[in-house]
Amino acid sequence: MLIDSHCHLDFPELAGNLDEIFARMRTNQVSHALCVSVNLEDFPKVLALAEAHAHLFASVGVHPDYPDVDEPAADDLVRLAQHPKIVAIGETGLDYYRLSGDLEWQRQRFRTHIRAARNCGKPLIIHTRSAADDTLRLMREEGAREVGGVMHCFTESWPVAEAALELGFYISFSGIVTFKNAKALKEVAQKVPFERMLIETDSPYLAPAPHRGKTNDPSLVKHVAEEIARLRGCEYDLVATQTTSNFYRLFNTIGQ
Repeated sequence: MLIDSHCHLDFPELAGNLDEIFARMRTNQVSHALCVSVNLEDFPKVLALAEAHAHLFASVGVHPDYPDVDEPAADDLVRLAQHPKIVAIGETGLDYYRLSGDLEWQRQRFRTHIRAARNCGKPLIIHTRSAADDTLRLMREEGAREVGGVMHCFTESWPVAEAALELGFYISFSGIVTFKNAKALKEVAQKVPFERMLIETDSPYLAPAPHRGKTNDPSLVKHVAEEIARLRGCEYDLVATQTTSNFYRLFNTIGQ
């Protein structure tokens, strides 16, 4: 069985087709998915999905790409994270690609999330884009090592992956690893220790080959697993078993 460690089933591209998506997940042996929060305004929808479906988990957090939303306080995140279906804080992090100017608010928001994760003892889901140095610096300064987490939809270099691994974090690969032009990322996927690897879709975005350009959903995480197996020269079942075990270990959950 497989687990999609990062998706957005509450987004409008997917929310109206859940029955079909769940059927495709069963067909492709995707047993569970983690629905990831991007702002507090829509968090109730994310939580409601996890409450309604035994095979879904959820997180709570505010994405760095959202400047004009309710700013989270660490105490609020800790309180919301007490729900038994909430397994992580995030997604959080830094993104200097889409936004410019004074982004100190992003860095302060990231610090808030790390502090909340430390206070509630739940791992972090970290997004970083064009901001690897600052992301790693804040992780170190705020003690992210104490709770660990995952560098989601990883697209950075091997030295960045090494630094994250040294901080106790997992590396998650999305459909990008299946793209022909993702040569550097494919090399990273060959080097990350199996016991620290996750797979994801980040759906509805980043559909893997051969579905690139279409709406993504958790059932397609199997293509990520297939590509990892090809790159590593190993059996597909090994990728499925190891990444599933890693998910349960990181997020302190058990199979249902």
